[in-house]
Amino acid sequence: MIGFDNAMYIAKQSEMINKRIEHFGGKLYLEFGGKLFDDFHASRVLPGFAPDSKLQMLKSIADRVEIVIVINSGDIESNKRRRDLGITYDIDVLRLIDAYRGAGLFVGSVVLAQYKNQPSATAFKLKLEKLGVKVFLHYPIEGYPYNITHIVSDEGFGKNEYIETQRPLVVITAPGPGSGKMATCLSQLYHDNSRGIKAGYAKFETFPIWNIPLKHPVNLAYEAATADLNDVNMIDPYHLEAYGETTVNYNRDVEAFPVLNAIFKKIYGESPYKSPTDMGVNMAGYCIIDDEVTKKASYDEIIRRYFAALCDLRTGNGKQSAVDKIDSLMNQAGLSPEDRRVVGAATLKSELTGGEPAVAIELLDGTIITGKTSNLLGASSAALLNAAKALAKLPTDILLISPSIIEPIQKLKTGVLKNHNPRLHLDETLIALSMSANNDENAKKALDSISMLNGCQAHSTVILSQVDEDVFRKLGIDLTSEPRYETKKLYHK
Repeated sequence: MIGFDNAMYIAKQSEMINKRIEHFGGKLYLEFGGKLFDDFHASRVLPGFAPDSKLQMLKSIADRVEIVIVINSGDIESNKRRRDLGITYDIDVLRLIDAYRGAGLFVGSVVLAQYKNQPSATAFKLKLEKLGVKVFLHYPIEGYPYNITHIVSDEGFGKNEYIETQRPLVVITAPGPGSGKMATCLSQLYHDNSRGIKAGYAKFETFPIWNIPLKHPVNLAYEAATADLNDVNMIDPYHLEAYGETTVNYNRDVEAFPVLNAIFKKIYGESPYKSPTDMGVNMAGYCIIDDEVTKKASYDEIIRRYFAALCDLRTGNGKQSAVDKIDSLMNQAGLSPEDRRVVGAATLKSELTGGEPAVAIELLDGTIITGKTSNLLGASSAALLNAAKALAKLPTDILLISPSIIEPIQKLKTGVLKNHNPRLHLDETLIALSMSANNDENAKKALDSISMLNGCQAHSTVILSQVDEDVFRKLGIDLTSEPRYETKKLYHK
Protein backbone atom coordinates (compact mmCIF):
# COMPACT_ATOMS: atom_id res chain seq x y z
CA MET A 1 0.00 0.00 0.00
CA ILE A 2 1.33 3.41 -1.02
CA GLY A 3 0.57 6.51 1.02
CA PHE A 4 3.20 8.92 -0.27
CA ASP A 5 4.02 10.26 -3.77
CA ASN A 6 7.81 10.14 -3.98
CA ALA A 7 8.13 11.73 -7.43
CA MET A 8 5.95 14.66 -6.36
CA TYR A 9 8.09 15.07 -3.26
CA ILE A 10 11.37 15.28 -5.17
CA ALA A 11 9.91 17.86 -7.56
CA LYS A 12 8.28 20.03 -4.87
CA GLN A 13 11.27 19.85 -2.53
CA SER A 14 13.76 20.84 -5.23
CA GLU A 15 11.58 23.76 -6.25
CA MET A 16 11.22 25.00 -2.67
CA ILE A 17 14.96 24.86 -1.95
CA ASN A 18 15.79 26.70 -5.18
CA LYS A 19 13.29 29.42 -4.23
CA ARG A 20 14.92 29.80 -0.81
CA ILE A 21 18.38 30.10 -2.40
CA GLU A 22 17.17 32.92 -4.63
CA HIS A 23 15.37 34.59 -1.72
CA PHE A 24 18.73 35.05 0.01
CA GLY A 25 20.50 36.34 -3.07
CA GLY A 26 22.08 33.13 -4.29
CA LYS A 27 23.75 31.58 -1.20
CA LEU A 28 22.04 29.32 1.32
CA TYR A 29 23.29 27.24 4.24
CA LEU A 30 20.80 24.39 4.61
CA GLU A 31 20.88 22.55 7.94
CA PHE A 32 19.95 19.01 6.95
CA GLY A 33 18.33 17.09 9.79
CA GLY A 34 17.82 13.34 9.71
CA LYS A 35 19.45 11.07 7.19
CA LEU A 36 20.25 12.19 3.66
CA PHE A 37 19.93 8.59 2.53
CA ASP A 38 19.07 5.31 4.26
CA ASP A 39 16.10 7.16 5.78
CA PHE A 40 14.26 4.01 6.71
CA HIS A 41 12.15 5.70 9.39
CA ALA A 42 10.62 7.98 6.77
CA SER A 43 10.06 5.09 4.37
CA ARG A 44 8.31 3.09 7.11
CA VAL A 45 5.89 5.81 8.25
CA LEU A 46 5.35 7.26 4.76
CA PRO A 47 4.93 4.15 2.56
CA GLY A 48 6.12 5.15 -0.89
CA PHE A 49 8.90 7.40 0.41
CA ALA A 50 12.16 6.01 -0.96
CA PRO A 51 14.96 5.80 1.65
CA ASP A 52 17.19 7.85 -0.65
CA SER A 53 14.54 10.42 -1.66
CA LYS A 54 16.43 13.37 -0.22
CA LEU A 55 19.61 12.23 -1.93
CA GLN A 56 17.78 11.97 -5.25
CA MET A 57 16.35 15.43 -4.70
CA LEU A 58 19.84 16.87 -4.21
CA LYS A 59 21.11 14.98 -7.25
CA SER A 60 18.46 16.76 -9.31
CA ILE A 61 20.23 20.07 -8.47
CA ALA A 62 23.72 18.58 -8.01
CA ASP A 63 25.51 21.37 -9.87
CA ARG A 64 24.37 23.83 -7.16
CA VAL A 65 25.14 21.60 -4.13
CA GLU A 66 28.14 21.43 -1.84
CA ILE A 67 28.11 19.15 1.20
CA VAL A 68 29.82 19.94 4.49
CA ILE A 69 29.83 17.18 7.12
CA VAL A 70 29.95 18.19 10.79
CA ILE A 71 31.07 15.87 13.56
CA ASN A 72 31.28 16.69 17.26
CA SER A 73 34.85 16.17 18.47
CA GLY A 74 33.49 14.80 21.75
CA ASP A 75 31.64 12.08 19.82
CA ILE A 76 34.93 11.04 18.22
CA GLU A 77 36.61 10.89 21.61
CA SER A 78 33.79 8.82 23.16
CA ASN A 79 33.52 6.45 20.17
CA LYS A 80 29.84 7.27 19.77
CA ARG A 81 28.09 4.77 17.51
CA ARG A 82 25.19 4.80 15.09
CA ARG A 83 22.73 2.30 16.49
CA ASP A 84 21.37 1.31 13.08
CA LEU A 85 24.75 0.56 11.52
CA GLY A 86 26.86 -0.32 14.54
CA ILE A 87 29.75 1.91 13.43
CA THR A 88 31.36 4.90 15.15
CA TYR A 89 30.56 8.43 14.02
CA ASP A 90 34.07 9.04 12.67
CA ILE A 91 33.91 5.91 10.51
CA ASP A 92 30.46 6.99 9.37
CA VAL A 93 31.92 10.30 8.16
CA LEU A 94 34.17 8.33 5.81
CA ARG A 95 31.22 6.23 4.69
CA LEU A 96 29.14 9.33 4.04
CA ILE A 97 31.88 10.99 2.00
CA ASP A 98 32.16 7.90 -0.20
CA ALA A 99 28.37 7.66 -0.55
CA TYR A 100 27.89 11.32 -1.50
CA ARG A 101 30.75 11.26 -3.96
CA GLY A 102 29.44 8.02 -5.40
CA ALA A 103 26.11 9.77 -6.00
CA GLY A 104 27.84 12.56 -7.90
CA LEU A 105 27.63 15.16 -5.12
CA PHE A 106 30.51 17.46 -4.19
CA VAL A 107 31.80 17.07 -0.62
CA GLY A 108 33.67 20.26 0.19
CA SER A 109 34.94 19.65 3.70
CA VAL A 110 34.51 18.24 7.19
CA VAL A 111 34.07 20.37 10.32
CA LEU A 112 35.25 19.18 13.72
CA ALA A 113 32.86 20.98 16.07
CA GLN A 114 33.49 21.54 19.80
CA TYR A 115 37.20 20.98 19.17
CA LYS A 116 39.30 21.06 22.37
CA ASN A 117 42.44 19.28 21.19
CA GLN A 118 40.92 15.88 21.93
CA PRO A 119 43.55 13.29 20.94
CA SER A 120 41.15 11.14 18.92
CA ALA A 121 39.71 14.18 17.14
CA THR A 122 43.20 15.43 16.30
CA ALA A 123 44.15 12.01 14.94
CA PHE A 124 40.97 11.95 12.84
CA LYS A 125 41.77 15.40 11.46
CA LEU A 126 45.20 14.21 10.33
CA LYS A 127 43.66 11.09 8.80
CA LEU A 128 41.16 13.11 6.78
CA GLU A 129 43.83 15.52 5.58
CA LYS A 130 46.02 12.62 4.44
CA LEU A 131 43.01 11.41 2.45
CA GLY A 132 42.77 14.79 0.76
CA VAL A 133 39.74 16.05 2.70
CA LYS A 134 39.69 19.66 3.88
CA VAL A 135 39.10 19.98 7.63
CA PHE A 136 37.97 23.06 9.56
CA LEU A 137 37.95 23.48 13.34
CA HIS A 138 35.11 25.04 15.33
CA TYR A 139 35.55 25.64 19.02
CA PRO A 140 33.34 25.71 22.13
CA ILE A 141 31.90 29.19 22.70
CA GLU A 142 31.44 30.28 26.29
CA GLY A 143 27.84 31.21 27.01
CA TYR A 144 26.43 29.54 23.88
CA PRO A 145 23.61 29.94 22.94
CA TYR A 146 22.44 32.71 25.31
CA ASN A 147 25.28 35.22 25.51
CA ILE A 148 24.48 36.78 22.13
CA THR A 149 26.96 39.64 22.36
CA HIS A 150 29.85 37.26 23.00
CA ILE A 151 28.68 34.62 20.51
CA VAL A 152 28.38 37.10 17.62
CA SER A 153 31.87 38.54 18.04
CA ASP A 154 35.48 37.89 17.10
CA GLU A 155 35.83 35.87 20.33
CA GLY A 156 32.74 33.77 19.53
CA PHE A 157 31.94 32.75 15.96
CA GLY A 158 34.97 34.77 14.90
CA LYS A 159 37.35 32.22 16.46
CA ASN A 160 35.97 29.42 14.28
CA GLU A 161 37.81 28.66 11.08
CA TYR A 162 35.94 29.97 8.05
CA ILE A 163 34.73 27.18 5.77
CA GLU A 164 35.63 28.01 2.19
CA THR A 165 32.63 27.01 0.07
CA GLN A 166 32.10 27.16 -3.69
CA ARG A 167 28.44 26.38 -4.45
CA PRO A 168 25.14 28.30 -3.93
CA LEU A 169 23.59 25.57 -1.75
CA VAL A 170 25.76 24.42 1.14
CA VAL A 171 24.18 21.37 2.78
CA ILE A 172 25.32 21.01 6.40
CA THR A 173 24.84 17.41 7.46
CA ALA A 174 26.20 15.06 10.14
CA PRO A 175 26.38 11.40 11.22
CA GLY A 176 23.78 12.01 13.92
CA PRO A 177 22.03 14.52 16.20
CA GLY A 178 23.92 16.90 18.45
CA SER A 179 26.83 17.21 16.05
CA GLY A 180 26.74 21.01 15.75
CA LYS A 181 25.03 21.61 12.41
CA MET A 182 23.10 24.74 13.41
CA ALA A 183 26.08 26.38 15.11
CA THR A 184 28.13 25.69 11.98
CA CYS A 185 25.52 27.42 9.80
CA LEU A 186 25.34 30.44 12.10
CA SER A 187 29.12 30.68 12.29
CA GLN A 188 29.29 30.78 8.50
CA LEU A 189 26.64 33.51 8.34
CA TYR A 190 28.74 35.59 10.71
CA HIS A 191 31.90 35.11 8.66
CA ASP A 192 30.15 35.71 5.34
CA ASN A 193 28.55 38.88 6.63
CA SER A 194 31.96 40.09 7.83
CA ARG A 195 33.26 39.53 4.29
CA GLY A 196 30.34 41.29 2.62
CA ILE A 197 28.90 38.03 1.28
CA LYS A 198 25.09 37.81 1.26
CA ALA A 199 23.93 34.43 2.52
CA GLY A 200 20.94 32.88 4.26
CA TYR A 201 19.99 29.96 6.49
CA ALA A 202 17.21 27.40 6.30
CA LYS A 203 16.40 24.15 8.05
CA PHE A 204 15.39 20.89 6.41
CA GLU A 205 13.79 18.47 8.88
CA THR A 206 11.38 15.85 7.56
CA PHE A 207 9.76 15.42 10.98
CA PRO A 208 7.65 16.56 12.62
CA ILE A 209 5.66 17.41 9.49
CA TRP A 210 4.57 20.99 10.03
CA ASN A 211 1.33 21.03 8.01
CA ILE A 212 -0.44 17.94 9.38
CA PRO A 213 -2.16 17.76 12.81
CA LEU A 214 -0.06 17.81 15.98
CA LYS A 215 -1.29 14.38 17.10
CA HIS A 216 -1.24 12.78 13.66
CA PRO A 217 0.29 9.29 13.97
CA VAL A 218 3.18 10.30 11.64
CA ASN A 219 4.16 13.01 14.10
CA LEU A 220 3.63 10.73 17.10
CA ALA A 221 5.96 8.20 15.45
CA TYR A 222 8.61 10.92 15.22
CA GLU A 223 8.30 11.51 18.97
CA ALA A 224 8.74 7.77 19.50
CA ALA A 225 11.83 7.75 17.27
CA THR A 226 13.40 10.56 19.29
CA ALA A 227 12.25 9.45 22.73
CA ASP A 228 15.86 9.29 23.95
CA LEU A 229 16.23 13.01 23.07
CA ASN A 230 12.93 13.83 24.80
CA ASP A 231 11.69 15.80 21.80
CA VAL A 232 8.09 16.96 22.11
CA ASN A 233 5.94 18.04 19.19
CA MET A 234 4.08 21.28 19.78
CA ILE A 235 2.14 24.03 18.06
CA ASP A 236 4.55 26.74 16.89
CA PRO A 237 3.40 29.75 19.00
CA TYR A 238 5.47 32.24 17.02
CA HIS A 239 3.91 31.17 13.72
CA LEU A 240 0.43 31.27 15.23
CA GLU A 241 1.01 34.79 16.53
CA ALA A 242 2.59 36.08 13.32
CA TYR A 243 0.20 34.52 10.78
CA GLY A 244 -2.79 33.14 12.68
CA GLU A 245 -1.91 29.72 11.24
CA THR A 246 -1.53 26.52 13.26
CA THR A 247 1.66 24.61 12.41
CA VAL A 248 3.67 21.87 14.13
CA ASN A 249 7.27 22.09 15.27
CA TYR A 250 9.22 20.52 18.09
CA ASN A 251 10.28 21.87 21.44
CA ARG A 252 13.98 22.36 20.77
CA ASP A 253 13.39 24.59 17.74
CA VAL A 254 10.64 26.53 19.49
CA GLU A 255 12.78 27.02 22.60
CA ALA A 256 15.81 28.04 20.54
CA PHE A 257 13.97 30.47 18.25
CA PRO A 258 14.27 33.60 20.43
CA VAL A 259 18.02 33.03 20.64
CA LEU A 260 18.30 32.34 16.90
CA ASN A 261 16.23 35.41 16.18
CA ALA A 262 18.55 37.52 18.30
CA ILE A 263 21.61 36.08 16.55
CA PHE A 264 20.08 36.80 13.13
CA LYS A 265 19.39 40.39 14.18
CA LYS A 266 22.92 40.76 15.53
CA ILE A 267 24.40 39.50 12.26
CA TYR A 268 22.02 41.07 9.72
CA GLY A 269 20.47 43.93 11.64
CA GLU A 270 17.09 42.19 11.24
CA SER A 271 15.75 38.64 11.27
CA PRO A 272 14.53 37.03 8.04
CA TYR A 273 12.11 34.80 9.96
CA LYS A 274 9.10 35.29 12.21
CA SER A 275 8.85 31.68 13.44
CA PRO A 276 10.68 28.34 13.57
CA THR A 277 8.27 27.07 10.91
CA ASP A 278 9.40 29.90 8.63
CA MET A 279 12.94 28.51 8.76
CA GLY A 280 11.87 25.13 7.37
CA VAL A 281 11.62 24.05 3.73
CA ASN A 282 10.02 20.62 4.19
CA MET A 283 7.36 19.72 1.59
CA ALA A 284 6.63 16.13 2.72
CA GLY A 285 3.17 16.96 4.06
CA TYR A 286 1.99 18.01 0.61
CA CYS A 287 2.90 14.60 -0.82
CA ILE A 288 0.81 12.34 1.44
CA ILE A 289 -1.75 10.81 -0.92
CA ASP A 290 -3.40 8.24 1.38
CA ASP A 291 -3.69 9.38 4.97
CA GLU A 292 -5.07 6.06 6.27
CA VAL A 293 -2.07 4.16 4.91
CA THR A 294 0.37 6.52 6.65
CA LYS A 295 -1.59 6.30 9.90
CA LYS A 296 -1.43 2.49 9.93
CA ALA A 297 2.27 2.52 9.07
CA SER A 298 2.96 5.03 11.85
CA TYR A 299 1.10 2.99 14.46
CA ASP A 300 3.26 0.00 13.51
CA GLU A 301 6.39 2.13 13.86
CA ILE A 302 5.45 3.33 17.34
CA ILE A 303 5.15 -0.27 18.55
CA ARG A 304 8.47 -1.17 16.91
CA ARG A 305 10.11 1.77 18.68
CA TYR A 306 8.65 0.57 21.98
CA PHE A 307 10.32 -2.83 21.66
CA ALA A 308 13.58 -1.19 20.54
CA ALA A 309 13.55 1.05 23.62
CA LEU A 310 12.92 -1.95 25.90
CA CYS A 311 15.83 -3.84 24.34
CA ASP A 312 18.10 -0.80 24.60
CA LEU A 313 17.25 -0.56 28.27
CA ARG A 314 17.94 -4.26 28.78
CA THR A 315 21.33 -4.07 27.03
CA GLY A 316 22.38 -0.96 28.95
CA ASN A 317 22.16 1.36 25.94
CA GLY A 318 18.88 3.07 26.75
CA LYS A 319 16.93 4.97 29.37
CA GLN A 320 13.78 4.18 31.32
CA SER A 321 12.53 7.66 30.39
CA ALA A 322 12.55 6.68 26.70
CA VAL A 323 10.46 3.58 27.44
CA ASP A 324 8.04 5.63 29.52
CA LYS A 325 7.76 8.25 26.77
CA ILE A 326 6.87 5.71 24.09
CA ASP A 327 4.51 3.92 26.46
CA SER A 328 2.69 7.24 26.87
CA LEU A 329 2.55 7.72 23.09
CA MET A 330 1.10 4.23 22.72
CA ASN A 331 -1.60 5.08 25.24
CA GLN A 332 -2.38 8.29 23.33
CA ALA A 333 -2.74 6.29 20.13
CA GLY A 334 -4.70 3.46 21.78
CA LEU A 335 -2.03 0.88 20.96
CA SER A 336 -0.66 -2.17 22.74
CA PRO A 337 2.32 -4.42 21.90
CA GLU A 338 -0.11 -7.20 20.89
CA ASP A 339 -1.36 -5.02 18.02
CA ARG A 340 1.81 -6.16 16.28
CA ARG A 341 0.59 -9.54 15.02
CA VAL A 342 3.99 -11.25 14.98
CA VAL A 343 4.38 -10.67 18.73
CA GLY A 344 1.63 -13.06 19.74
CA ALA A 345 2.62 -15.61 17.09
CA ALA A 346 6.24 -15.74 18.27
CA THR A 347 5.20 -15.93 21.93
CA LEU A 348 2.81 -18.81 21.23
CA LYS A 349 5.46 -20.72 19.26
CA SER A 350 7.90 -20.32 22.14
CA GLU A 351 5.33 -21.58 24.65
CA LEU A 352 4.56 -24.62 22.48
CA THR A 353 8.26 -25.51 22.35
CA GLY A 354 8.92 -25.38 26.08
CA GLY A 355 9.98 -21.74 26.23
CA GLU A 356 12.71 -22.08 23.61
CA PRO A 357 13.46 -18.97 21.48
CA ALA A 358 11.08 -18.51 18.56
CA VAL A 359 10.70 -16.07 15.67
CA ALA A 360 7.59 -15.13 13.70
CA ILE A 361 7.56 -13.46 10.27
CA GLU A 362 4.52 -11.79 8.74
CA LEU A 363 4.53 -11.94 4.93
CA LEU A 364 3.20 -9.09 2.84
CA ASP A 365 -0.11 -10.93 2.31
CA GLY A 366 -0.62 -11.22 6.08
CA THR A 367 0.44 -14.87 6.41
CA ILE A 368 2.30 -15.60 9.66
CA ILE A 369 5.27 -17.98 9.50
CA THR A 370 7.11 -19.17 12.61
CA GLY A 371 10.43 -20.83 13.36
CA LYS A 372 11.71 -22.65 16.42
CA THR A 373 15.15 -23.38 17.81
CA SER A 374 16.61 -26.79 16.87
CA ASN A 375 19.93 -28.58 17.13
CA LEU A 376 20.88 -27.41 13.64
CA LEU A 377 19.32 -23.97 13.27
CA GLY A 378 18.57 -20.92 15.36
CA ALA A 379 14.97 -19.72 15.44
CA SER A 380 15.74 -16.87 13.01
CA SER A 381 17.17 -19.27 10.44
CA ALA A 382 14.25 -21.67 10.83
CA ALA A 383 11.69 -18.88 10.38
CA LEU A 384 13.51 -17.51 7.34
CA LEU A 385 13.63 -20.91 5.63
CA ASN A 386 9.97 -21.56 6.44
CA ALA A 387 9.05 -18.16 5.02
CA ALA A 388 11.07 -18.90 1.88
CA LYS A 389 9.17 -22.17 1.46
CA ALA A 390 5.85 -20.36 1.75
CA LEU A 391 6.84 -17.71 -0.78
CA ALA A 392 8.15 -20.35 -3.20
CA LYS A 393 4.98 -22.42 -2.66
CA LEU A 394 6.96 -25.44 -1.49
CA PRO A 395 5.76 -28.16 0.92
CA THR A 396 6.44 -27.30 4.54
CA ASP A 397 8.05 -30.66 5.35
CA ILE A 398 10.84 -30.65 2.76
CA LEU A 399 14.48 -30.07 3.72
CA LEU A 400 16.00 -27.12 1.90
CA ILE A 401 19.46 -27.67 3.38
CA SER A 402 20.79 -31.16 3.94
CA PRO A 403 22.26 -31.96 7.37
CA SER A 404 25.35 -33.08 5.44
CA ILE A 405 25.92 -29.42 4.55
CA ILE A 406 25.03 -28.02 7.97
CA GLU A 407 27.10 -30.41 10.08
CA PRO A 408 30.54 -29.52 8.61
CA ILE A 409 29.74 -25.84 9.20
CA GLN A 410 28.88 -26.65 12.80
CA LYS A 411 32.13 -28.56 13.26
CA LEU A 412 34.05 -25.59 11.87
CA LYS A 413 32.26 -23.21 14.26
CA THR A 414 32.72 -25.27 17.41
CA GLY A 415 35.97 -27.04 16.62
CA VAL A 416 38.20 -24.66 14.71
CA LEU A 417 36.59 -21.30 15.59
CA LYS A 418 35.83 -22.32 19.22
CA ASN A 419 32.25 -21.02 19.10
CA HIS A 420 29.99 -22.36 21.85
CA ASN A 421 26.83 -22.12 19.75
CA PRO A 422 26.72 -24.70 16.94
CA ARG A 423 23.43 -23.50 15.45
CA LEU A 424 23.56 -21.62 12.16
CA HIS A 425 23.04 -17.88 12.20
CA LEU A 426 21.18 -16.20 9.35
CA ASP A 427 24.23 -15.37 7.26
CA GLU A 428 25.52 -18.95 7.56
CA THR A 429 22.07 -20.30 6.71
CA LEU A 430 21.84 -18.20 3.55
CA ILE A 431 25.29 -19.35 2.45
CA ALA A 432 24.29 -22.97 3.09
CA LEU A 433 21.05 -22.43 1.14
CA SER A 434 23.07 -20.98 -1.75
CA MET A 435 25.27 -24.08 -1.76
CA SER A 436 22.22 -26.35 -1.78
CA ALA A 437 20.67 -24.35 -4.63
CA ASN A 438 23.41 -25.59 -6.97
CA ASN A 439 22.00 -29.11 -6.94
CA ASP A 440 18.49 -28.80 -5.52
CA GLU A 441 15.68 -27.14 -7.48
CA ASN A 442 13.59 -26.58 -4.35
CA ALA A 443 16.49 -24.82 -2.63
CA LYS A 444 16.95 -22.66 -5.73
CA LYS A 445 13.27 -21.66 -5.71
CA ALA A 446 13.51 -20.82 -2.00
CA LEU A 447 16.67 -18.79 -2.54
CA ASP A 448 15.08 -16.87 -5.39
CA SER A 449 12.14 -15.96 -3.12
CA ILE A 450 14.29 -14.38 -0.40
CA SER A 451 14.07 -10.93 -2.01
CA MET A 452 10.28 -11.07 -1.55
CA LEU A 453 10.80 -10.69 2.21
CA ASN A 454 11.54 -6.99 1.79
CA GLY A 455 8.95 -5.04 3.79
CA CYS A 456 7.90 -8.01 5.94
CA GLN A 457 7.59 -7.89 9.75
CA ALA A 458 9.35 -10.15 12.27
CA HIS A 459 9.47 -10.64 16.03
CA SER A 460 11.83 -12.66 18.20
CA THR A 461 11.15 -13.83 21.74
CA VAL A 462 14.81 -13.11 22.63
CA ILE A 463 17.40 -10.48 21.77
CA LEU A 464 19.17 -11.73 18.67
CA SER A 465 22.86 -11.72 17.85
CA GLN A 466 24.17 -8.71 15.96
CA VAL A 467 24.71 -10.81 12.85
CA ASP A 468 21.07 -11.95 12.78
CA GLU A 469 19.85 -8.39 13.31
CA ASP A 470 22.10 -7.18 10.49
CA VAL A 471 20.80 -9.79 8.06
CA PHE A 472 17.16 -9.00 8.88
CA ARG A 473 17.92 -5.33 8.23
CA LYS A 474 19.70 -6.04 4.93
CA LEU A 475 16.75 -8.15 3.79
CA GLY A 476 14.41 -5.24 4.53
CA ILE A 477 12.57 -7.09 7.32
CA ASP A 478 11.41 -4.90 10.19
CA LEU A 479 12.47 -6.78 13.33
CA THR A 480 11.45 -6.40 16.96
CA SER A 481 12.57 -8.48 19.93
CA GLU A 482 11.51 -9.16 23.48
CA PRO A 483 13.89 -7.56 26.00
CA ARG A 484 15.45 -10.78 27.24
CA TYR A 485 18.52 -12.83 26.41
CA GLU A 486 18.48 -16.48 25.39
CA THR A 487 20.81 -17.39 28.27
CA LYS A 488 21.49 -16.05 31.76
CA LYS A 489 25.16 -15.39 31.02
CA LEU A 490 26.56 -11.98 31.94
CA TYR A 491 28.43 -11.57 28.63
CA HIS A 492 26.49 -11.51 25.39
CA LYS A 493 27.90 -10.96 21.92
